[in-house]
Amino acid sequence: MKRTAPNLRHLRAFRSVAFHQSISRASEEVFLSQPAITQAIANIEKALDIELFLRRTDGVFLTDAGKLFLRRSERADYYLRTGVEEALAVSGAKKKNTFAKLDQLISGVQMRALIAVSETGNFSLAARSVGISQPSLYRAARDLERLSEITLFKKDSRGISLTPAAVVWARYAKLAFAELSQTYMEIEEFKGIDTGRIVVGTMPLARSYVLPSAINQVTHKRPGVEISVIDGRYEELLHGLRHGEIDLLIGALRDPPPIDDVVEEALFDDSLALIVRSGHPLENNENITIEQLSAYPWITPRSGSPTRVKFEALYAASPTLRPTSIIEASSLVLIRGLLMDSDRITILSAHQVRQEKEWGHLSLLSFNLTDAQRPIGLTMRKEWHPTASQAEFIDALRRAGRDVGAN
Repeated sequence: MKRTAPNLRHLRAFRSVAFHQSISRASEEVFLSQPAITQAIANIEKALDIELFLRRTDGVFLTDAGKLFLRRSERADYYLRTGVEEALAVSGAKKKNTFAKLDQLISGVQMRALIAVSETGNFSLAARSVGISQPSLYRAARDLERLSEITLFKKDSRGISLTPAAVVWARYAKLAFAELSQTYMEIEEFKGIDTGRIVVGTMPLARSYVLPSAINQVTHKRPGVEISVIDGRYEELLHGLRHGEIDLLIGALRDPPPIDDVVEEALFDDSLALIVRSGHPLENNENITIEQLSAYPWITPRSGSPTRVKFEALYAASPTLRPTSIIEASSLVLIRGLLMDSDRITILSAHQVRQEKEWGHLSLLSFNLTDAQRPIGLTMRKEWHPTASQAEFIDALRRAGRDVGAN
């Protein structure tokens, strides 16, 4: 589904018929013959395996499935039009009369070519990922440049890169195609088939309880739903979210949100603590000083993360005491291994090591961290409309978050 280039002209015809409730009036608007429009709608219905219109003597009217498809199609069209507008603005191109119709002239193949080149940086690899010949993809990419009169591609030492205008345009094209993928899932859900897909980007804390709990809840009710979990750095996950490759993120929230096209929702407050192995020299010390902490090697998250900020704050008043032996790591498995076989100290969520503490493997130091609480929650695209299965998954995350907060 992701690699199929939709026929954007057919989608425009569908929307026109839905608006006018008439194939003949739609024909005049989109400059397609009535038989061509009838065939276009038939092809869409065949792909979806469901009727989108009721044909009556007084017109054609959307079915409930058709209303679902129309909503997603309109949102996809919004992203395509916005992509054109933003690309033109970024390029600094002078407005021409032809630009007003540009969003109606571009094709799905051209948009897929733009996306594929942005992901691969190579026309041959892009063609392979789309499933068409290299000459066909190259022609589609260059036709897009010709239509828009914008330079989209440039050669560099690594291959083909996108101009700033093309980067913006590719992002909105991805969001448009994500909407169309959503509609296929939504139609399947409408037919009672659990074939949806949820892609969630996760940061360390959520992996220990919240995410497993939510996944088990949803897949128990909807065993056919596919859930893909992507681990990574916050910046990489945020990029995937904003480009429609990831549906939502769960983990430590940023204050304020890093960009205005995402929204955050807090699920619970997490408390940070200083963690060591059981039997650590400082384990039973009730009055630990910053000087004592400085005498030991540390494990910290990468620079820029909320937890790393807390670590740096410990030594803000006494920078000369800041430990010089530091390992940066985010993998809980690696951190556990490093702690168990050394006298290292790390700053982590107390919740993340709850089991290890109960098993007697790790301990929390008696050191008062100021402002040790941080909100854990969801980050989503501001304009994202989840499918039914995605909405149920979000509700399951909320329930799991409340359980953590209550304990």
